[in-house]
Amino acid sequence: MSRERQGSLVSFRPDIKVVDCTLRDGGLVNNFRFTDEFVKDLYLANIKAGVDYMEFGYKASREIFKREDFGKWKFCDEKDIREIVGDNKTDMKLSVMADVGRTDFRKDILNRKDSVIDLVRVATYINTIPAAIEMLEDAKKKGYETTVNIMAVSKVSDVDLDGGLELLAQSSVDVIYLVDSFGAFYPEQVERLTDKYLDVAAKYGKKVGMHAHNNQQLAFANTIESLSRGASYLDATVSGLGRGAGNCYMELLLSFLRNPRYNKIAIMNFIEKHIGKLKEEGAVWGYDIPYLLTGTLNCHPSSAIQFIREKRTDYAMFYQDLIDTAL
Repeated sequence: MSRERQGSLVSFRPDIKVVDCTLRDGGLVNNFRFTDEFVKDLYLANIKAGVDYMEFGYKASREIFKREDFGKWKFCDEKDIREIVGDNKTDMKLSVMADVGRTDFRKDILNRKDSVIDLVRVATYINTIPAAIEMLEDAKKKGYETTVNIMAVSKVSDVDLDGGLELLAQSSVDVIYLVDSFGAFYPEQVERLTDKYLDVAAKYGKKVGMHAHNNQQLAFANTIESLSRGASYLDATVSGLGRGAGNCYMELLLSFLRNPRYNKIAIMNFIEKHIGKLKEEGAVWGYDIPYLLTGTLNCHPSSAIQFIREKRTDYAMFYQDLIDTAL
């Protein structure tokens, strides 16, 4: 199907939904050890900024992850979320993410009528899509909106991706996300893939989302490329806070979108109060040469994260090691 760009630089599309992932993706930087003040201030800033959804973190299994090793947003207990938001009597909806194989979803995801959460997001690899569908159907039966993130698609063949998309589109999921897990994609690739996702989604009345990483400083460019093709759910984090190279900057995205409901002033006030302090406390994220190298070679960022943690600067040697590993 031939597609035209949706909207222009001076128009806004009412179908766009901005999803703040600061606590969830950012939690991978500090093991989810955010202060209640940080979380409350982010919640209030997102409301003032007109953000559509705020993701609080993961619904992780306590059988796999030890409570003492992580802050509370690794588990997102109902009482902890309610301590921040009360009954969330606002226009902004709340979400959590559940990884396939890493959550006790039947027990830990309550019925919607008993929860302040609105949206359950499921993360899956291509080979675990049947298990993801089981989780999505469970969440839908409990009354939630649902989305699915297919991770590491830069490593997936077109044949396998087509099959996986078809399976997901036939499920009850509301939104299927294109995810650039390794920050490896360029806008031209995002254009092609977004069109592929949209073509499948259109057959079954689904929407498409975009979740980008900033290894090559393209998270924002790739996000607006995807939305220009027709993606409508857009993930971003304050100051790009997220694992490794981080994500699309919320303040950049809100500056780009023309809908008058979005306002970046509240986000900038939050940055002034909290982001510098977070860095002073030792949180490390954002574009750096090691992430550039893993991105260009389409590799998982774990080796780059370790390289930076060790304060190494032998970039050429690291690059050669990556090449040798990839061959």
